[in-house]
Amino acid sequence: MIKILFKILILFLLTSFPHAGHAEVHYITVASTTSTQNSGLFDKILPVFQKRSGIKVRVVAVGTGQALRIARNGDADVLFVHHKQSELEFVAKGFGLKRYDVMHNDFVIVGPKSDPARINIAKNVTEVFSRIENSRSNFVSRGDNSGTHKREQFLWLLASIKPTLEMEKWYQEVGAGMGATLNFASATNSYTLTDRGTWLSFKNRAGLEILFEGGQNLLNHYGVILVNPEKYKHIKAKSGQIFINWLLSEEGKRAIDSHKINGKQLFFSKAN
Repeated sequence: MIKILFKILILFLLTSFPHAGHAEVHYITVASTTSTQNSGLFDKILPVFQKRSGIKVRVVAVGTGQALRIARNGDADVLFVHHKQSELEFVAKGFGLKRYDVMHNDFVIVGPKSDPARINIAKNVTEVFSRIENSRSNFVSRGDNSGTHKREQFLWLLASIKPTLEMEKWYQEVGAGMGATLNFASATNSYTLTDRGTWLSFKNRAGLEILFEGGQNLLNHYGVILVNPEKYKHIKAKSGQIFINWLLSEEGKRAIDSHKINGKQLFFSKAN
């Protein structure tokens, strides 16, 4: 009788706790960006994947820079972010196996409807940033080493501008995610760079609107990488690769492409 009760107890422990026995293989951890979470994309696609595969996905949604650190520490099975240069470096240094191009959307520049820098008449994004700097109009940066922050810094560089916090009162860094940055921009009548997905799902727009969009330099590509199981023996490589393969499958693409807000598609899967 005691042996039977002991076996029942062991079975209960194995099925009740995620780190016990074989239950661990039924979920993976994905280090991703705030944009994939805030836009509602994961809420849309992960139930479809789980139903298909039986694998649960736990998402750690942070800026790209922090997601890369989490993955480099071996604390995620899959990396799903949007700064290609950093992703390729991650693979080149042996932290990940291969980068797969999954989808894209774009960045837009939003600001107060009054548009003090008149960026809505700019011919290109370089002129946009030059107009903001020349007029000393308020600009809010995420300042968090995220993919969006990295792109913003690149765009300033294209315009041959390097705003500094010590010298330029019109330029402010909030060190926060996209939602908090948009809230701050709304409260201070400032310009900011945002991914379109987060913008479309953002509710507190107040006096903000899209003032510039379009062009190659505002395209926003997302990549997915399996963290190297040779470097971190605990990585759930099989389940992680199943997730990656599903994202690239026709069913995964349909799930990504079907995510819309008010009839507007937020992400576009990579074509074959």
